[in-house]
Amino acid sequence: MATRRKPAAGSPVQLAARVVGAVFLLVGVLGFIPGITTHYDDLGVAGHQSGAMLLGVFQVSVLHNVVHLLFGVAGLLLARSWAGARGYLIGGGLVYLLLWLYGLLIDQNSAANVVPVNTADNWLHLFLGLGMIAMGYLLSRGRVAAPH
Repeated sequence: MATRRKPAAGSPVQLAARVVGAVFLLVGVLGFIPGITTHYDDLGVAGHQSGAMLLGVFQVSVLHNVVHLLFGVAGLLLARSWAGARGYLIGGGLVYLLLWLYGLLIDQNSAANVVPVNTADNWLHLFLGLGMIAMGYLLSRGRVAAPH
């Protein structure tokens, strides 16, 4: 007897969280690939001294890449439920807005720039934060999370 499978995509907010998580995983992996990451020989563990640039634009380090990988895994895991997906998008968006503010407030050439971030990262973090929050709210409108 054949059993019916649930659709893999789930709700729109779950699909969005899954896509965002997959993109973060991809970005984390690409940060470790010479050629896609320029000045790969200058990839530092952490801090503003890392000279590696993802796509020649975004400053990355081992820590930065690992954070992308972990954030991607979190997105894929949280996308398994509606509430988790919504929380990932909105909460993750808030984290990225805080990271944007952090990037604006610190001296990029100081020890405070641990992640590291540059001006391109700051703009990306602003748009990621706003976009993730918007997806979390807009794709979950009209639905209340089911009680656990």
